[in-house]
Amino acid sequence: PRLSKLVSERSFPDRWIMSRLNHTVELVNNELEAYRFDRASLALYQFIWHEYCDWYLELIKPVLQGQETEEARATRQTLVDTLETIMRLLHPFMPFITEEIWQALPHDRDSVMVKSYPVPDASWTAPDMEERFALLDQTVSLLRTARVLLNYSPAQPIQFAIAHDNPAHRPQVEALHPHIVHLGRGTIEREPNRPTVKRLRMAREGLTVAVTVADDVDVQKALDRLVKQQDEQAKE
Repeated sequence: PRLSKLVSERSFPDRWIMSRLNHTVELVNNELEAYRFDRASLALYQFIWHEYCDWYLELIKPVLQGQETEEARATRQTLVDTLETIMRLLHPFMPFITEEIWQALPHDRDSVMVKSYPVPDASWTAPDMEERFALLDQTVSLLRTARVLLNYSPAQPIQFAIAHDNPAHRPQVEALHPHIVHLGRGTIEREPNRPTVKRLRMAREGLTVAVTVADDVDVQKALDRLVKQQDEQAKE
């Protein structure tokens, strides 16, 4: 049975992907009106590959793999709704495979061809969730950069602390902790100012992450490597 839960009442990942999907629907329709099929297909590619697959599917893994809850049911509903909309958006560009996938989804007509083409829905727009996602993107990017500098493998658990100079962003960062822990593959340090622990601090636009450095890691070598990369980029 379908849920009656409004999009505005769903979780951060659900609201964010619905907002991005709505933006994509609007963009694709505008490009098709202008006969720019190349730009319309590029917009679909960017959304499906980078936002839907790279981010959304990763963000929802914990709730789908956990216990059966209302949030899990709402997430599955969002997953079905967004994929069905994507198939309708993509159908003019890839008719055969989208028809095959659409038939495997819950549907109410004989073919995707007789379904209406998606149009923007203002109720899906969530600028606050998009702002929150920008913080998540920044944080995870800094953590991944720190891993590279410290020569840590992507699967190695790490400890880190997060802070933000802007008080308005701090509650959003706090709300993102479970997602940062999942995507950052680590744990958040609750005592980030212990003087006996070595940390690599990285900052960007007021956001700071401090990754705890293992005793056998030479931080100076990591910083020298970073300076060398900057010099090479400056020369290029």
